[in-house]
Amino acid sequence: MINLISDTVTKPTPAMLAYMMKAEVGDDVFGEDPSVNQLQERMADMFGKEAALFCPSGTMTNQIAIKVNTQPIDEIICDVDSHVYQSETGGYAFNSGVAVSLIQGSNGKITAEQVQAAIKPGHDWQPVSSLVVIENTCNKGGGSYYTLDEVKSITSLCRSKGLRIHLDGARIFNALAETGESTADWGSLFDTVSVCMSKGLGAPVGSILAGDKETIRQARRFRKVMGGGMRQAGYLAAACSYALDHHVDRLKDDHSKARKIADILASLPYVKYLKPVDTNIIIFGLRDDISDLKFISVLKQKGILAAPFGGNTIRFVTHLDITDQMVAEVCTTLKDIEF
Repeated sequence: MINLISDTVTKPTPAMLAYMMKAEVGDDVFGEDPSVNQLQERMADMFGKEAALFCPSGTMTNQIAIKVNTQPIDEIICDVDSHVYQSETGGYAFNSGVAVSLIQGSNGKITAEQVQAAIKPGHDWQPVSSLVVIENTCNKGGGSYYTLDEVKSITSLCRSKGLRIHLDGARIFNALAETGESTADWGSLFDTVSVCMSKGLGAPVGSILAGDKETIRQARRFRKVMGGGMRQAGYLAAACSYALDHHVDRLKDDHSKARKIADILASLPYVKYLKPVDTNIIIFGLRDDISDLKFISVLKQKGILAAPFGGNTIRFVTHLDITDQMVAEVCTTLKDIEF
C-alpha cells in the first residue's frame, strides 16, 4: 500500500534503528539519560533558547506550553484551523483552564492586525488575553508556512501588549526548507517553541519544547503530572538526533513529490478545489456529488491510503517512505479514476 495518510506513518530506517540501539541511556526522570540530555541541549542551542525538554508527542509539548504561558481563566489567541484548537481534544480548557479566541486567517495564517483585534480590553467578565499560538507549517492550511517578516509584526505586538507567544513548530523544518531561514532567528521571535520529530523528520516518537530555563523547569513538572516522564528514553532521543543529522536536508524532496501529485489533481474533473501546496501536504475538495468516504474507499481498493479531512475534503501527505515510483503510481491512478 502507498500510505499518504500522514507523515507520521514513517518507519525508522535501518540506519536509524542501528543508531538507536547504540544509544547511551539512563533514567531521564532523574535527568540522567545522556542521549536525551544531548538532544535537549542541541535543540535549545539550535533555536537560541536556554533549555529544552523531550516529550512523547507534539500535543504534549503544545499543552505544556499553554500551561506554562497562561493562568486559569486566561485566553489563548490562535487561528481557527490551528492544531491546538482542532486536534488536541480541547486540552487548553482541560489542562490549563483557559478560553480560546479564534481568528479566521488565510490557510491557517494570521496577521498582527487580526491579533490586535482579538485582544480583550480587560473587563471583569472577559478572559485575559495572554498567549498567541502560531502554527508553522499549518496542517489544516495545507502545509502553508510563514516567513520571518510575516511573524515579526505579531511578535512585536505581543511584546508591546504583554502577551506571550508560542510556536507550534511541529513541521517547522518543512517551512525552513522552503524559506532558507535559520532556527535561531525563528526561536528569537517566540517565548516557547515546539518541534515534532515524528512527522517529516521520520523519528518514531518525540517532540521538543524549548524556552528559558525557568519555563522549562516548570515544564518538566507539568510533563510529569501529564504522565510524560520517561525512563530510558535515550533510544527514542537517538532516533531524533539521527533524524536531525540525516532527514532535514531531504525535506524538499517531499515537497517536490507533493507538487507533482497536486499538478495532476488540479486538472481532474472530480476535484472541486485544491489548496495551495507549499510543502508536503495536499488538501483538495471533491465535487459535491462524491463523498469523501467513497473516494477513500476507491483509493484503498487501488492500493492508496489517504485521510478524509472534513467538509468533503481529502488530505495526502508525502514523506520519506514515499518513492518517486509511488508518486508516479498515485498520479496514474488519480487520472484513471472516474465518477
